[in-house]
Amino acid sequence: MSNADVEAGGPAGREATTGIKPPPGRYNPSGNGPNAVAPAPPPFYYYDQAAAQERHHRTWVVPLVVIANVAMFVVVMYYNNCPANGGRDCVGRSFLRRLSFQPLKENPVLGPSAATLRKYGALDWYGVVHGNQAWRLETSTWLHAGLIHLAANMISLLIIGIRLEQQFGFWKVGLVYLVSGFGGSVLSVLFISRNGITVGASGALFGLLGAMLSELITNWTIYSNRCAAMVNLIIIAAINLALGILPRVDNFAHIGGFATGFLLGFVLLIQPQFGWSEQLSSAKSKYNAFQIIFLTLSVALLIAGFAAGLISVFKGVDGNAHCSWCHYLTCVPTSSWKCDK
Repeated sequence: MSNADVEAGGPAGREATTGIKPPPGRYNPSGNGPNAVAPAPPPFYYYDQAAAQERHHRTWVVPLVVIANVAMFVVVMYYNNCPANGGRDCVGRSFLRRLSFQPLKENPVLGPSAATLRKYGALDWYGVVHGNQAWRLETSTWLHAGLIHLAANMISLLIIGIRLEQQFGFWKVGLVYLVSGFGGSVLSVLFISRNGITVGASGALFGLLGAMLSELITNWTIYSNRCAAMVNLIIIAAINLALGILPRVDNFAHIGGFATGFLLGFVLLIQPQFGWSEQLSSAKSKYNAFQIIFLTLSVALLIAGFAAGLISVFKGVDGNAHCSWCHYLTCVPTSSWKCDK
């Protein structure tokens, strides 16, 4: 056993710090005494995932995405300029001046007007379907309905995204984020009100949640803290789903993003199975049958899903025509605010 293992308290220490199970075998770090037993050599099915976990990737994409979203929100609020556009009831007008928020009855999450969001790239059904503005499917993921919406998304992104980027690297996490945001927008535009708009990085965030879940499933045997990971997923998902009932925050984007990220996780976040090592690669396949089957199915479903979704979008299909209650998933009207019709 190396000195590093001794200092960490052997395999038990490694499990405590990384959450990775060690291979079976008895260990006596001192190597002395009548009960001393030499460390059992790792069996052929043991993949030293802990060593790989200790070599974290540098994290820069997630912080950059957070900065970009915050900067975009400030720019949109600057050009929204509530006081100059007849907003006598602007929230925070006395000290925020032109950065003040729209009246709470218009925007309960402390943000700009619908007209401003539409101008700067919000998801707009007519613009996408009839206005040759397919770019809104992606730009809408960089806008937020308000300060509360922005804060919830960015805090959740930091909690989930940094962990994933450290483990899998910037390009995989960045790709999951971007593609999931697009996938969420595709489903959203099928159910969006014909006169309404939606914005938010929630679809992309839910894509990371979905990828985290599929990564947990496909690498299930190497984790000892599965319950903690599942609780984190449930809490963050519940918070963002609750925000989805507010105006201009869309739960269909959450669902579409989650499904996209879940499938991408099986493709991009797949790891060598528990027993594989380079030294024994000739004796054992790098990926097991379970991983290969899910990878193949996920690629097929992603291609079919995006093809069917985009065809439906540009044909102008209205998902609400086939589901009379689905609009309540994205906005629930109350005495405090109204929903777009």
